[in-house]
Amino acid sequence: MTDLTADSSSQFEAIPGLIARRCAMLAIDDLLIRSLPLDETLDRILSEPEGRSLSERDRGLARAIAMAATRRLGTIGEALMKRLEKGLPDHSGRLESILVAGVAQLLYLDVPDHAAVDLSVRLVQADPEARRFVKLANGLLRTIARERDAVLAQDDPLHRDTPEWLATKWVDTYGEETARKIASAHMQEASVDITVKEDAAGWAEKLDAVTLSTGSLRLKGRTNVTALPGYADGAWWVQDAAAALPAVLLDPKPDEVIADLCAAPGGKTAQLAYAGATVTAIDRSAKRLERLSENMLRLRLTVESVATDALAYQGGPFDAILLDAPCTATGTIRRHPDVAWTKEAVDLEKLVSLQARLLKKAIGLLKPGGRLVYCTCSLEPEEGERQIATLLENDDRIKRSPFGKDDMARIGPDLARAINGQGELRTLPFMLPNEDPRLQGIDGFFAARLVRT
Repeated sequence: MTDLTADSSSQFEAIPGLIARRCAMLAIDDLLIRSLPLDETLDRILSEPEGRSLSERDRGLARAIAMAATRRLGTIGEALMKRLEKGLPDHSGRLESILVAGVAQLLYLDVPDHAAVDLSVRLVQADPEARRFVKLANGLLRTIARERDAVLAQDDPLHRDTPEWLATKWVDTYGEETARKIASAHMQEASVDITVKEDAAGWAEKLDAVTLSTGSLRLKGRTNVTALPGYADGAWWVQDAAAALPAVLLDPKPDEVIADLCAAPGGKTAQLAYAGATVTAIDRSAKRLERLSENMLRLRLTVESVATDALAYQGGPFDAILLDAPCTATGTIRRHPDVAWTKEAVDLEKLVSLQARLLKKAIGLLKPGGRLVYCTCSLEPEEGERQIATLLENDDRIKRSPFGKDDMARIGPDLARAINGQGELRTLPFMLPNEDPRLQGIDGFFAARLVRT
C-alpha cells in the first residue's frame, strides 16, 4: 500500500478515485463536526485546487458519496456503533467521517467493495491522528461489507434515518403511515425541475424532460444544467415544482406593483417579473441579491433589488406581496438531506417568531384590497397552518382568500389533494408519483393567500 501519511494532493492524485473520496469525506466531516450545509461545503471543496482537478465523473462521485452518507446517516451510524465494542476512539482525527463515507459506498452506491474499503483505509492512513487505527478501520469496513444484507434488512427511514424529534413531530402531525411515506420519499434523490418562460412542450423535447401537471419540466437525467440548450439564453431557470406554485397562486397581473420579500435566489421573482409585474425583490443578504441580479440578467428580466432586512423596509404600498419566509426547510430534505441533521427544535421556535413578525410587516406594506401569499418550504404546521391560524385570530386587518377551483386548475389535477380544508396548499414529498423513482416526488411546501381588508 502506498504511503499517504503526508497530506499532499500529488500523492492522492497517484491513486484513481482517492481525491473524489477525500472531497466527500471532508464535506461529511464539516457536516458532522460543524453542522455546515452540505451543498455549500461541497461547492467550496470542489472549487479548490484539489476539487478542480477532478473529472466530471469524479465530481459526481464525490457528491453521490456525501449525499448518500447524509441521507442514510442514522443507519450508517448504527451499523458502525454496533460493531465498535468501545465506540469511536478518542483523538482519532477524521476517522468517523472516513468510516461514514466508506460505509455509504458499501451499502448504497454501486462501488466495488474492494475499492470502498481500500481507498477508505488509505484515507485513514493519510490522517495524522487517525492512522494508528488503520487495522480497526480495515476490519470494520470488511465486516460491514460481509454483513451488508443484515444491515440493510434493518432499514427504517422514519425511525432510523430521521432525527427522533422530527420523526415524532411528523407522526403526531400526519400519522404514522403518512410520516413513513414522507421519510421514505426523503431517501430518494430529488430530480431537477425547471420553469420555462414559454413553449413547455418544445423545451421538454429539447431538454429530454417530462412535463408535470403543475407546468414545470422535470429532467429525466442528471447533467450540468448550465450546458443545456436555453440556459445561457435565459429561456428557463432551475426551480423545484413546489417552489414554483406560490407565485402561480399569487396570480400576478401585468403592471401590478409586487414585492417579493426574502427573494433570493430569485426563482419566484422571475415568475412575477415574467408575468409583467413591476417587482421589488427584497433580501437581507447582499451576496444572495447579487446572485439574484445575475439570474435576472441572464433571464433578461428587470426587477428592482433592495438589500435590507424586510422588517426594516419602508417602501410600498403594494398591490400584492409574496412572502417566502425563512423556515426550517424540512420540506427540502429530499434535496438537502443535511437539513434533517443541522436543524433542531429550538430553531423552529426562533423561526416561528420571525415569521410572525414578517407577516405583520407584510400586511402593513399592502394596499387595501391587496393580496399576500405566505409560503414556507417546511413540513412543520407551526410554520404553516398554525402560523396562519394564529395570525387570523389576532389581526383584523387581514382575511383568508382560500384557494379554489381556478387555483386547482393552475397547479394541475395531480396536486388537487394538496389543497386542504381551509383552502391552503400543503404539498408532501411523496406527492407527484411516477413509475420511474427518479421522476417522482416534490418538495414539501405550505402556502396560504390572504387579503388586506
